[in-house]
Amino acid sequence: MKHLVIALALLLAVSLRAQAPQPVPLAQGGQPGEPHHHLKIENEYVRAYYVEVPPHESTQLHQHDHDYLYVVLGDSDVVNAVLNKPEVHLTPKDGEVHFTRGGFAHVARNQADTPFRNVTIELLHPQDHLQNLCKSVAPGDPGPCEKNGKDTDGYVEEPWFETNEFRVEFLELRPNAKLVERIPSGCLYVALDEGQLQDEPGKPSADGQAGNTLWLKGGTILNLRNSRPSASRFLLVRLKP
Repeated sequence: MKHLVIALALLLAVSLRAQAPQPVPLAQGGQPGEPHHHLKIENEYVRAYYVEVPPHESTQLHQHDHDYLYVVLGDSDVVNAVLNKPEVHLTPKDGEVHFTRGGFAHVARNQADTPFRNVTIELLHPQDHLQNLCKSVAPGDPGPCEKNGKDTDGYVEEPWFETNEFRVEFLELRPNAKLVERIPSGCLYVALDEGQLQDEPGKPSADGQAGNTLWLKGGTILNLRNSRPSASRFLLVRLKP
């Protein structure tokens, strides 16, 4: 009888595991993944996804294997349902940036009447020595904050967060202002606003969408002009030299 009970318990455990939902991966290497995560950039350092969940819909249960940043596009009202943990109700605001450790699976449920949108940036190497700067990107209070640039320069750059490998900065480019800089190492640009931008003087303006991403290699000269009547905001995820 004892052996029969053990056998039935094992059979039940196997059956429950078979019925439990299995998390899907995020897209990588040309392979499909969770359908609300649209892979835009993939290299040896990062994978950048544009994420959009329609009103009152949910993502599939999906796996995050790597540490990542997510950049909120528009005010949101979501439930974060991490597998085997209590659900958490979140109301992130437009432009917020958060760092999250990988190694879990979850579902994001959109509670709002508007789409839940963000850019999720997987950091493909282990991240250590986390430090908040001008903003609380990782849990904890803000740290030292030294801005680069001022209104009279046409732009302001704020360091928000850094790890052993990356420095995360916020850039606001004033109307009709330009920024010229040499990128010492690789840098991921994330547009936080819709707008018209020129990458070289004299070229036609290009319409940009909030959530657009661009990876610039080290040594690239960035020549950027904001040709719209209001400021344009960007998040810069810079590789440290």
